[in-house]
Amino acid sequence: MSAPPNARHLLIPFAGRGSPACRAALAGLRLPKLEALLARLARVHEDTQDDSTRSPPHERALADALGIAAADGCIPWAALEAKRSGLGPTEGGQAWGVATLCHWQVGIDDVMLGDPAAIEIEAEESDALLAAALPFFEEDGIALHASATPGRWLAQGPIFDGLATASIDRAVGFPISQWSPLSDAGRPLRRLQNEMQMLLYTERVNDARTARGVPPINSFWLSGTGGLPAGFTVPQVSPTVADALRTPALRDDGAGWASAWLALDAGPVAELLAACSAGEAVTLTLCGDRSAQRFAVRPRGLAAWAKGLFSRPTAASFLEAL
Repeated sequence: MSAPPNARHLLIPFAGRGSPACRAALAGLRLPKLEALLARLARVHEDTQDDSTRSPPHERALADALGIAAADGCIPWAALEAKRSGLGPTEGGQAWGVATLCHWQVGIDDVMLGDPAAIEIEAEESDALLAAALPFFEEDGIALHASATPGRWLAQGPIFDGLATASIDRAVGFPISQWSPLSDAGRPLRRLQNEMQMLLYTERVNDARTARGVPPINSFWLSGTGGLPAGFTVPQVSPTVADALRTPALRDDGAGWASAWLALDAGPVAELLAACSAGEAVTLTLCGDRSAQRFAVRPRGLAAWAKGLFSRPTAASFLEAL
């Protein structure tokens, strides 16, 4: 059940977070605009699964809003980005993936995935590494393309057809073995990652990065794999994704997460409330570790209206359930 195409739709990833510091911060969080908005809306859809899914709730919710149906770990974000960028081919079952340069943190017992957004990859570094990596990917029948984001490459090849991969938002901060594709179909990918690790170890780009005190780029993470549905067209209206909670949530920065929520409440949430008060059709989707819940304006009887007027739900009660 997707949101009406003409609705103003705000989607908030990491609105609820089960990590210790963020969960503790939730108890003292006061979000008056969100509470006022929720009192005017009704929950119209809920998608709840456990937190072992490769595709987190906010990605499933966004795919649903865009009209993309896909199996877990196979939401074709790369193919969608390629289509929007005019790269091809994206039709006829062509499969794509996102290769994101990253830093694997080697510990005593585990190798952890660091957040690629935090390692300051510059455009020149990304271009130099893309040129060096091209022959290795081409040996496996994979074409590589730069994207608008440094350190993020779009890759096209048959290996990505039906290959389930974990979102970076699931894998950051966890052992890579927990989220890497372990099927036979993922074996060439693991070999390619090993080859890239050896290549990156010798790259001058990393010498320069070490000199300026930033982590070396020592591998890549693959996600967003698959192909677009037959006949898919990019919707004219897409949800507004308010992504300010992502970084503090992944770092379990409770104070930062709460501060970002206050800014959202005073900004995008307040704007959606104003639109709702003006009689516009609005949709709000709140996403956490396990659940995505969508709220929309829906006619309610007098009893429900009176209950909403005198018994306003707390934001914490909604966010804790995510």
